[in-house]
Amino acid sequence: MRIPVYQIDTFSDQLFQGNPAAVCPLQSWLDDAIMQSIAAENNLSETAFFVPTEDGFGIRWFTPTHEVDLCGHATLASAYVIFHYLHPDLQRIIFQSRSGRLKATRSDQGIELDFPAQPPTPVDLPPLLKQAFHVSIQASLRAQDYILVLAREQDVLSAQPDLTCLRKVDGRGVIITAQGMKEDFVCRFFAPKYGIDEDPVTGSAYTQLMPYWTERIGKIDLHARQLSSRGGLVHCRLLKDRVLISGQARLFLQGSIHLY
Repeated sequence: MRIPVYQIDTFSDQLFQGNPAAVCPLQSWLDDAIMQSIAAENNLSETAFFVPTEDGFGIRWFTPTHEVDLCGHATLASAYVIFHYLHPDLQRIIFQSRSGRLKATRSDQGIELDFPAQPPTPVDLPPLLKQAFHVSIQASLRAQDYILVLAREQDVLSAQPDLTCLRKVDGRGVIITAQGMKEDFVCRFFAPKYGIDEDPVTGSAYTQLMPYWTERIGKIDLHARQLSSRGGLVHCRLLKDRVLISGQARLFLQGSIHLY
């Protein structure tokens, strides 16, 4: 069996920036163990698999160690493959996922994803997170992930968390964020329990960050920068219970996986 595979750099208009994701179009689902093994072999933060459905595609996402419920950059990568290589006539894609119905639409800013908002709620700071970060934490919140609000952009940029502590935290991962100097806000994302010490650009993080920052800043259209080593720019818009996340992408690699 040969499976097409694409590697796409997302949330960037240049190669070697943004977040790379692998994309594997399928005609029908493989065994879960095979998909997990492919994701581990790819060794990227996410590998997306999708199959055709009556009104679009079913989509699933795997880190090198776990299947996840929602992934932004690998959905952007999947939409890029469909729009540019599989169905160039399409203007909009419907994905069915563990997180419900997702949409991807061609836009002036590349591709716009329509995801469910995940408003965070304030929580007490877990001792493990206090131990992991040696910076002043202004607020602690939680949705899908923990969110730690820091005082300054520089605090986010210079943070060097103890990954051993983060592996013990319940939940998927930890987002640190602060108001930006040029952009509206900045962030970083860590999920070592899921095989991702630091994710370059995390689309699903913005479904949690947007409800917080729109209320704090007072705008529904915000520009954000993820301060990883590769970096990435994300434009977001909050519409009631949905977050629109826009970004660009570039093809890096196209080939085949051989399963014998």
